Amino acid sequence: MNYDASQIQILEGLEAVRKRPGMYIGSISSRGLHHLVYEIVDNSVDEALAGFCTQIDVTINVDNSITVVDNGRGIPVDTQKRAGRPALEVVFSTLHAGGKFGGDGYKVSGGLHGVGASVVNALSEWTKAKVYRDGKIYEVLFSRGSIVKEMRITGECAKEKAGTEVTFLPDKEIFEETVYEYDILRTRLRETAFLTKGLRITLTDDREEKRHDEFHYEGGVKEFVQYLNRGKTPLYSDTIYCEGEREDVYVEVSMQHNDAYTENIYSFVNNINTPEGGTHLTGFKNALTKTLNDYARKNKLLKESENNLSGEDIREGLTAIVSVKVKNPQFEGQTKQKLGNSEAATAVNSVVSEQLTYFLEQNPMVARQICEKSINAQRARVAARKARDITRRKSALDGMSLPGKLADCSSKIPKECEIFIVEGDSAGGSAKSARKRETQAILPLRGKILNVEKARLDRVYGNAEIKAMITAFGTGIHNDFDISKLRYDKIIIMTDADVDGAHIDTLMLTFIYRFMPELIKKGHVYLAQPPLYKLEKNKKVWYAYSDEQLNQILNEVGRDQSNKIQRYKGLGEMDAEQLWETTMDPESRVLLKVMIDEDSTSELDLTFTTLMGDQVEPRREFIEENAKYVKNLDI
Repeated sequence: MNYDASQIQILEGLEAVRKRPGMYIGSISSRGLHHLVYEIVDNSVDEALAGFCTQIDVTINVDNSITVVDNGRGIPVDTQKRAGRPALEVVFSTLHAGGKFGGDGYKVSGGLHGVGASVVNALSEWTKAKVYRDGKIYEVLFSRGSIVKEMRITGECAKEKAGTEVTFLPDKEIFEETVYEYDILRTRLRETAFLTKGLRITLTDDREEKRHDEFHYEGGVKEFVQYLNRGKTPLYSDTIYCEGEREDVYVEVSMQHNDAYTENIYSFVNNINTPEGGTHLTGFKNALTKTLNDYARKNKLLKESENNLSGEDIREGLTAIVSVKVKNPQFEGQTKQKLGNSEAATAVNSVVSEQLTYFLEQNPMVARQICEKSINAQRARVAARKARDITRRKSALDGMSLPGKLADCSSKIPKECEIFIVEGDSAGGSAKSARKRETQAILPLRGKILNVEKARLDRVYGNAEIKAMITAFGTGIHNDFDISKLRYDKIIIMTDADVDGAHIDTLMLTFIYRFMPELIKKGHVYLAQPPLYKLEKNKKVWYAYSDEQLNQILNEVGRDQSNKIQRYKGLGEMDAEQLWETTMDPESRVLLKVMIDEDSTSELDLTFTTLMGDQVEPRREFIEENAKYVKNLDI
């Protein structure tokens, strides 16, 4: 095959986006679909950060198109000299065209690559942009990135009215699905409103559900922390708030300890979530650790003989928001997951050190409570380390590093191995008989595992069932976690298809999410889907995984006396052959992959706290609010 110049392609304009959409929006799945909305909303938020916009209205229209309206200055409509076309057309049809590369348009902004509006346009069947400026209404219409109707004046408006209205319909040729989920958008827009105090954001669903929400928080990140701590008992009533500007970096930090044992810290740069942290988070952690240790030493809360508190001890049960506004943020990659600006670390460290020191001096009772909780955490950490070391020592001495009840697979190549976590010995026995020995391992659990949401690290290490899982997986947990030591490519939770099974699933997922979240992020965790029914007719067998599927099969084979239907109450009712055929055979089984949407981690944490924490009231509210959406109720 010839390889010459004719095979070198040049992608013009927005062709590149349509050819490789994942490079620009991360994926063409549901996540990428919702990302289109965030790109347009973030442009409006940048107007708010610049001080020109107070309201953003987002509407999901009947046809699943999206309309975003703001009351900012409106995208400029005069001619962009280099392009020789109106700026409004340029912004939507040219990559790397925007008002954030220099000049005085924006002091800070989230969108710096100038690809937001043009990418949305390229990946939509059609896009309509409307601008209200100087008493006139300007409109332009695009289809899949190309101009259909050039910018024109279509009407007049009040002289004082200003803003931009963008409506787009995601392209079915690009996206795997084009139906927007209200709850996903609601989570992100609520977060955006928390981070921009005073900004009012509305979300309206004009489809069948007819839902509407309004978000407006004058307290900003202080209210965000209170919202995240709803399902927990705060250690003290005040929310600690630090605010200031250093070296052109505006810093806002809000925090409050609660009586739980997990830390939940979320960091943002120009309102963009940075799930991998970065320099601003490092600055915060350093300031917190140093300031608390200095206070504890000065006030004799730590004895001279005692070690300093570690950052981990101080952050136990801490909920915090670290938000910075930076003029030229340097992100690692287009996905903007980690901040690299060194001045952000210095700025956050300086603001937090100074204002937290002042707060602790002014509030000695609160300071004492934080220090006491941290000292208790330190003792528990030492106890946990001893428990962990004993476990390691034991396994080294007895030469049996793997738990006794694990039926391991013979292959030693992690990529081709999988482990089934099975509830109870009877199902474990069937699974051991059914499995493919070479690549499938079985770990039966006796009863329900510890609810880690309510337990410290030393209790987690002391729990026999959890210890068996940690040892079997091989990665370690928490700060010792190392994904390169994972012994199985798939961790499959296999429980009964009933309420108890669902509860065990939830306990398992709570444990993995809190102590080994990377396993979920990297796509190693699955839920097995055992069938609910077995239908036998004329010596033929069908399995149904839901009532709908059973009805479908019955419609096909006919409903008469020769039908034998069995409802499985649990895995223990299946023999090895049935279990293999329905739930374990890679060729025919149904697995649900457990995934994390990194755009909504704060809401995910809140859900785990609400459902698995100590507080009853938030759980009741959650059930009352969501009961109407339940589809498959096991009665």
